[in-house]
Amino acid sequence: MSASLLEIVDLGDGEIVLQRADDDSAPLVTIQFSDESRMYLMDNGLEVAKAMIQAGIQAASNLMEQNEAEADAEAYAEPEAPRVLH
Repeated sequence: MSASLLEIVDLGDGEIVLQRADDDSAPLVTIQFSDESRMYLMDNGLEVAKAMIQAGIQAASNLMEQNEAEADAEAYAEPEAPRVLH
């Protein structure tokens, strides 16, 4: 993902989006709470959505680091000796 400024916007209809601040393209993430959830959350839906987005970004970052570490380990691993059948 390019290094652009992101913003979390409450659209007012129960939908909260993560979008690029300088672009009118489609949102990167959309969170929509049901009526029942909004009643339970009261006025804290935006804070909950923010926490959800932060957790998702952290999880994606951890997965990327794990994949890079595995790729590095494979790159430095000694190649297996060829199997010879007689």
